[in-house]
Amino acid sequence: MGNGMPQIAPLQPGDPTRLGPFVLSGRLGEGGQGVVYFGQDQAGERAAVKLLHVKFSGDATARSRFARELRAAQRVASFCTARVLAADLEGDTPYIASEFIDGRSLRDAVEENGPLTGSGLERLAVGTATALTAIHQAGIVHRDFKPDNVLLAVDGPRVVDFGIARILDSTATITSRAIGTPAYMAPEQISGGSVGPPADVFSWASTIAYAATGDVVFGGKSIAVVLNRILNHDIDTGMLPEPLGGVVRACLRKSPDERPTADQILLRLLGRAVSGDASAVVLSEGAAHAADPDATRLARTGPGRALATGAGPRPAGGVRTGDGAGPGTGALSGTGGRAGNDVPTGASRSALSSSGPTDPRFGGTPREGAGPGAHGAVRSDAGESDATGPVPRIGSAGIQPDATGRARRRRRGLVGVLAAVLAVVAAGGAVIAAKTGFAFGGAPEDGGTGDAVVTPRPSPTYASVYEKARRTGRLTIGVRWDVPGVGLEQASGFSGFDVDVATAIARSLKVPANGITFRRVGVNDRVRALTDHAVDMVVATYSYDDNRGDAVTFAGPYYTAHADLLVLAGSRIKKLEDLAGRRMCAPAGSTTARLVADKVNVEQVRAGNYAECMDLLTYGKVDAVPGDDLIIAGFADRVASLKLSVLGLRLTDQRYAVGLPRKDVRTCRVVEDAISRMYGDGTMRDLLRKHFGNVAFDPERDAPPKLACR
Repeated sequence: MGNGMPQIAPLQPGDPTRLGPFVLSGRLGEGGQGVVYFGQDQAGERAAVKLLHVKFSGDATARSRFARELRAAQRVASFCTARVLAADLEGDTPYIASEFIDGRSLRDAVEENGPLTGSGLERLAVGTATALTAIHQAGIVHRDFKPDNVLLAVDGPRVVDFGIARILDSTATITSRAIGTPAYMAPEQISGGSVGPPADVFSWASTIAYAATGDVVFGGKSIAVVLNRILNHDIDTGMLPEPLGGVVRACLRKSPDERPTADQILLRLLGRAVSGDASAVVLSEGAAHAADPDATRLARTGPGRALATGAGPRPAGGVRTGDGAGPGTGALSGTGGRAGNDVPTGASRSALSSSGPTDPRFGGTPREGAGPGAHGAVRSDAGESDATGPVPRIGSAGIQPDATGRARRRRRGLVGVLAAVLAVVAAGGAVIAAKTGFAFGGAPEDGGTGDAVVTPRPSPTYASVYEKARRTGRLTIGVRWDVPGVGLEQASGFSGFDVDVATAIARSLKVPANGITFRRVGVNDRVRALTDHAVDMVVATYSYDDNRGDAVTFAGPYYTAHADLLVLAGSRIKKLEDLAGRRMCAPAGSTTARLVADKVNVEQVRAGNYAECMDLLTYGKVDAVPGDDLIIAGFADRVASLKLSVLGLRLTDQRYAVGLPRKDVRTCRVVEDAISRMYGDGTMRDLLRKHFGNVAFDPERDAPPKLACR
């Protein structure tokens, strides 16, 4: 998505060369109250560093506004937004350092390339809805959501600029003067009403409509026309595919009480039931969808038609599955093959998505007086309009009989707020380079506009996973979803030994837990997932010994597993020979079962999977279950009724390694260092105890020898 970035101007005489840990090398923009610099720390982290002008450093009001902006940005989870990296509000040079977003604004992209369509529009809608949900869940009202404040980064859209955001008080609303960009304001913003999250929802919908049409949908040649349209007109959303068109229409309702919440918007766009709040799993799903260049999540019924069916099957936890999913969809699964262990991949679980609008806020019924189609033509409840489509006649007595009391009240409100809004606009409103993720309030000085001059240029691709992690604070990691104790997906998300190892590795790359998106990766899809950049790394019992010919770079290993047997604690089976003449479960595809059968005369009891084997073992119908020790220990750990034991035969070695894109040597070395630290500081010991502590199992505790990074 990102194919442009802010032009970095040279530092000027008197500019600082360092702020906090950041060495400054250029200017990204300047506004009435400060300057935004391009900075980089010793680790290579790039930042947009916003410095309050020296002349305002002693101004208590300016510092308070600066502090409010920092608090707002820090409270928001980093789902499709810019992270705060560092700040100093107490020193002589107050600054806030935010993640540098390498991408141009939505406005620039549309002006240069025209409207967004297809998956690009879908990614934008889902990504910005994800960001708005995170913002509102933090108790923040953005108040200036517009195309300039949406940046199109390589990993999806980001919503930026909390310069005029407000933290909600206990009443959950804010009463304030008109602040924001007029053409994207909600009716209540310009009429002096209570401004809360519904105002952001209205602005979001106006922004999406702009992206789809290339036109400022409430724009006009004068402020009077703009405000009149916002207060009194409905826009044509017929160019939008469903369900997006219906969502946008609902969000543009004039009454804030009639609009859906940001959570409901996101749930609706992802095809989920529109009830309750969006969980962290849903936010992760939204962020992953926005970052996926091949994403085609939204169900379409064509422009201007009501949505008849849901978006298709979706598993619990938000990860898509199904046959025929292409690269980058997140539906990575496989059948057959070998994972470097004996757990064949099974069928993916699924849950039907919502089969239509379940919340009345998304209802398809036209509003009273909207006329046929509801969304086909621009409708006006007031006199003036230069929009296309039917316009009510105005006679000597004013609006003709189709006018309503609400329309007349809007006109009176329009007259009452025009002067105030014009004053705000003339003062400059919020001005700064939107591309940096910041905007400064206050009027520009010396007759300037306060707008930064930004020239887009192509965005470089990431040279390594390490670079992406440090620059974006985000990673997509492929894991197992079907192995208890190792990698298991449930309604609450992914858990297990591999998941925790992956989280620790990501932390060493400066990626927080909420910056990780976990995706299912099947046995046959690991190489393709890395090659197609559907995932950044694979931590999924990926055995180097069985897959060393794969076109990937192996880092680690993080654990050396062994082919072994699981038996009841106290069993007479102590060594392999003791299994002779006894019954052993043989799950489909198990190479360990074949290995054991080649060494000892044993009766094999066929089973479809390891869950069936565990039932047979606990009911006494088999005497042993073969498999990689970590895998069988994971299944055994959740059997509370019996004590089970891994014999410790160690028949073969299976070195579980981290899969990386081919020739990503830089990331490989960082990952191997992280693994070494995990063994050295006791993290690995604690994880093994956490996930396999209920089993009589003696796991490997020493760090395995490193593989060569190549």
